[in-house]
Amino acid sequence: MTDHVSIPGRPPAVTWTEHFRAVLTLGLPLVGTNIAGFLIHMTDTLMLGWYDVSALAAATLATSFWFVLYIFGSGFAMAVMPLVATAHTSGDDVRVRRVTRMGLWLSLMFAVAVLPILFWSEAVFLALGQEAEIAALAQEYLRIAAFGMIPGLIVAVFRSFLSALERTGFILFLTLVSLILNAVINYALIFGNFGAPELGLRGAAIASVFVQASWALGCAIYIARQLPQFRLFQRWWRSDRTIMVEVFALGVPIGLTMLAESGLFSASAVLMGMLGEIELAAHGIAIQIAGAAFMWHLGMSQAATVRAGNALGRRDASGMRRGAWTAIAVSGVFAILAVIAFLTVPELMASAFIDPDDPARDAVMAVAVVLLAMAALFQFVDAAQVMALGLLRGVQDTKVPFYIAAFSYWVIGIPVSYVLGFHSPLGAAGIWLGLVAGLSFAAVLLMVRFWRRGIKAV
Repeated sequence: MTDHVSIPGRPPAVTWTEHFRAVLTLGLPLVGTNIAGFLIHMTDTLMLGWYDVSALAAATLATSFWFVLYIFGSGFAMAVMPLVATAHTSGDDVRVRRVTRMGLWLSLMFAVAVLPILFWSEAVFLALGQEAEIAALAQEYLRIAAFGMIPGLIVAVFRSFLSALERTGFILFLTLVSLILNAVINYALIFGNFGAPELGLRGAAIASVFVQASWALGCAIYIARQLPQFRLFQRWWRSDRTIMVEVFALGVPIGLTMLAESGLFSASAVLMGMLGEIELAAHGIAIQIAGAAFMWHLGMSQAATVRAGNALGRRDASGMRRGAWTAIAVSGVFAILAVIAFLTVPELMASAFIDPDDPARDAVMAVAVVLLAMAALFQFVDAAQVMALGLLRGVQDTKVPFYIAAFSYWVIGIPVSYVLGFHSPLGAAGIWLGLVAGLSFAAVLLMVRFWRRGIKAV
């Protein structure tokens, strides 16, 4: 009964049921959006794999490099989400506009700044020891795909803006449209179907830029028509130094944190490759399956960021606590289901990625099953650390969480992976146990910080 008691001067209490409904209503479309984005990348990989092995290798190298820069640059977009959520809840629509505009400014400046790096990337790939032919093809791809960085980061800002306003249904719809559009254009331009020229690798790059530009345009049209009260595009060229500094200060640690985490898994792939081809293939399979499960936790973490930002705007400490526990519980229930699947049907999941006639199938399957058991171990800690990061972003705490994450991933995770992978009989399983160690360390420290410091921000 006390859930409904309203105290003068304080926001009315919200029931647990309402918290669960709000988290799921906000979070499920974000989960779907993340999965659809995951499938867009997978579609590119599949089609180029059907076209030519060299094109696939070059695109894999090029897109990995593109995404490293994109992940860092998207920190400014991610900073927009909690700032807009807090401002909107407190009724400050002018601040909503100012924050979003400066998020767009910073994202555009970053995109323009990295264009030369992408345009002349062959030297970077050669310095990293890549084959000359593949390095040249990767640069050819990036000299087209580089221009997709601009609309790509604009989309990231629009997604954060709309998520903060809880317009996640439209984000999901537009991502699904982009998924279909990407598949159709790739099919036309890579293979020369529907009367289009056969452009191979260049066709994939053109498709990527076109889809990202269409995505950005679709978001802009929706915002202009459905949310005119924010006047987002009115005198958008006017700078706002104070807000720009605020978004920059919040966004850089977010970008670095995401870069550190993605780097952890990239480094684990390098270590796995040092063990052998079988181990690397099994790692690739297991990481795809674990990555698909992670999309749930990432979506719920983004929902937690918005809910925490809303509570901060209302100065509602009780709502912050209840909302946090609700988001953690929703993520935890899914983690239990994922653990059950990873431990009971790993062969069924892994078999979808291996040709039944491949002579190495049994060897790869054996390692993949072990790695999925390791993935079951880190389901809870991976969910906990990304949820804690989302909640801390909601209360605009990003600098110390970056230090915690970087230390946990690179001072704990990678060294443990190396020692257990190469100086113990565990091999591939040891490398993944290192991931478990790093993620566990991050989960504990980040959760402690939120419950001790994050709540006090309200």
